[in-house]
Amino acid sequence: MLSIFKSIPSHMDYKGQKLAEQIFQGIILISAVIGFVYGLVIEQFGWTVYIVLAGFVISCVLTLPPWPMYRQNPLSWQPAVPESGGEAVQKPQESLKKKKHK
Repeated sequence: MLSIFKSIPSHMDYKGQKLAEQIFQGIILISAVIGFVYGLVIEQFGWTVYIVLAGFVISCVLTLPPWPMYRQNPLSWQPAVPESGGEAVQKPQESLKKKKHK
């Protein structure tokens, strides 16, 4: 059952995060303007709040899940540096001589 959750991607790249933030702010701004104008015309502040909340819900659905459009620019990591064979670098604790008790 838990393997299903592990198969779901849960990351966004940096450009995807920027895009998600821009979409989120744009939808909130547009819904606020539309809600304000509509509430002003019909003289009902409640409709302004409803429209802004609807814009918030829409923006959350579009930006919170890591949709594939937010994962198009993955980071290229440097390859791991292999450790040298034979004598590995000793830790400082290992290099100290152990005292033998008589």
